[in-house]
Amino acid sequence: MKRILLSAALAVALPSIAWADAGHSSGEPYGEPGDSRKPARIVQIVMREADERMEFVPKNIKIRRGQQIKFVIRNNGEMNHEIVIGTLEGNLKHGAQMAKNPDMEHDDPNMRRLVPKASDSLIWKFTKAGEFDFSCLIPGHREAGMSGTIIVQ
Repeated sequence: MKRILLSAALAVALPSIAWADAGHSSGEPYGEPGDSRKPARIVQIVMREADERMEFVPKNIKIRRGQQIKFVIRNNGEMNHEIVIGTLEGNLKHGAQMAKNPDMEHDDPNMRRLVPKASDSLIWKFTKAGEFDFSCLIPGHREAGMSGTIIVQ
């Protein structure tokens, strides 16, 4: 019976630990998922490849602390891209893990992956002031220029 209980406890705890090790945790320093029923400032972001680079347009976004943002994201490129909102340290750590596991799939509220010519949205509430990162963590994409900064004042 103890072995069954221990196995059940590990089955519940290990995914949470793995999720936290990947740079995810509850109470993120950069905010929390937004509420689609509440008003939000709309910020459009385009993903694209241009002149042998990959990029987000715009690359820098300024917002107010406490503001809920609806990112309307469009992949105008010819490749799959993703956007991951986080701290620079967390995104770099997660990017290193993705380099080892390029087929890693996500279903986190702070990220979206889009096929070419697709659109999606992501609602996020920035609860703390600071400088945060958004990146495409598909291996090689951030290194090709696909990152940006969110400044929360």
